[in-house]
Amino acid sequence: MALVNKLGITDSSELARVEERISKKRALRMFETGLLDTLEVGTFKALIEIHKYLFEEIYDFAGKIRDVNIAKGGFRFVPVMYLDVALDNIAKMPQSTFVEIIEKYVEMNVAHPFREGNGRSMRIWLDTILKKELRKVVDWSKVDKDDYMLAMERSPVKDVEIKHLLKAALTDKINDREVYMKGIDASYHYEGYNVYKTENLKNE
Repeated sequence: MALVNKLGITDSSELARVEERISKKRALRMFETGLLDTLEVGTFKALIEIHKYLFEEIYDFAGKIRDVNIAKGGFRFVPVMYLDVALDNIAKMPQSTFVEIIEKYVEMNVAHPFREGNGRSMRIWLDTILKKELRKVVDWSKVDKDDYMLAMERSPVKDVEIKHLLKAALTDKINDREVYMKGIDASYHYEGYNVYKTENLKNE
C-alpha cells in the first residue's frame, strides 16, 4: 500500500518511481540555485527546509514533524512524545569538528523527525554542515551501500564505524556539480531508489 500522496498514486512501486524522479530534480535545483548556501547550517530549521523542498510536490507531510511512531529493521526511532525534546537537545550539540558533526548526524538519524525521506534529507543536511565548518563534503559515490547501512544501524550504540567510513570519503570538491549529482544518486540507492540518474534529469 502506497503512502497517501498529493498525486493520488495508490501503487507503491509507481509512487517510488515518481518520488525519485521529482525529488532528485528538486535536489539538483537546490544545488544549482544556491539554495543550500542560504540555510541556517546545522539547524533543524535547515533540515525542515531541505525536506520540504524535496518532497512538497508529493506529500502533505513534507517539512512537518511526524505524528506517528516508526521503526526500521527492529530499531525504534525516538517516540513522538519525546521528539521535541530530542530535537532541542540536538540543536544544542556542537558542530565545529568532524567528530562533533558526525555525532550530531547520528543523533538526528535516531530522532528520524519525518514520516518518510529522512535519510535522503539528512545526507544533504550533513554535507551543508561539513561544507561550512570544514570546507569538505562526503563523496557518497565512494561509500558502499551495505557498509553504510550497517554502520548507521550500529551507530546509536557505537559510531566509530560510520565516522571511519565517512572520513575516508571526504573530498574538498565542495562546489563540484558532478560530485553532488553522483552523491544524490548514491544516497537514493541506499534507500532502494535507483531508476533515474540525476544527470539525466537536469534538462527535464
